[in-house]
Amino acid sequence: MRTGIGWQGKHTNLVSRDFGSWLFLGEIFTTLKLTADAPHTDQCGSCDRCIKACPTDALRVPYQIDPTRCISYLTIEHKGAIAEDLRQAMGNRIYGCDDCLAACPWNKFAPVADEPAFLPRDGTAAPLLAELAGLDDAAFRQRFAGSPVKRTGRDRFLRNVLIAAGNSGETADDGPLAAAIKPLIDDPSPLVRTAAIWALRPLEST
Repeated sequence: MRTGIGWQGKHTNLVSRDFGSWLFLGEIFTTLKLTADAPHTDQCGSCDRCIKACPTDALRVPYQIDPTRCISYLTIEHKGAIAEDLRQAMGNRIYGCDDCLAACPWNKFAPVADEPAFLPRDGTAAPLLAELAGLDDAAFRQRFAGSPVKRTGRDRFLRNVLIAAGNSGETADDGPLAAAIKPLIDDPSPLVRTAAIWALRPLEST
């Protein structure tokens, strides 16, 4: 914000007039003498779309985020079990969220990225939850090699997949999810076992 690139939105991320909130920030270190740009001013006004868009109510106060409720934090950074009162609100999100960014009206000015590295990899668009639930550590590492997803590790990733499976609305009789989940009740990871038990409850009661 002090460099004039944009301003801190109510979702706490930077917003640009030219690129909306879909930004990657970088830095250049130089010995050149440069004239400082003027700081940017806040352009959010009375808009609160990002606050209303948050599925888990992590933006209760504008310009402040509660990371313990943020789906991006929970699915990527959080190492333990996810609180039960937040699981249903997570829906089918298994790696990040960004609903608050997507809701920002300044995004209408953002051009579509043409950098191949920013585009979805083959097989990552709307993957089958049952297929992902069957990944062992070696298969997880192979599938997500070179991807940021890999740093979550197989156990945390499956935790997220299982929560999404429990929120799928599928019944035990009409799909493969329950069959894919049941073996994970005996998984070596306590994190996976806990999520598997939770995921089966709504599937078998639907």
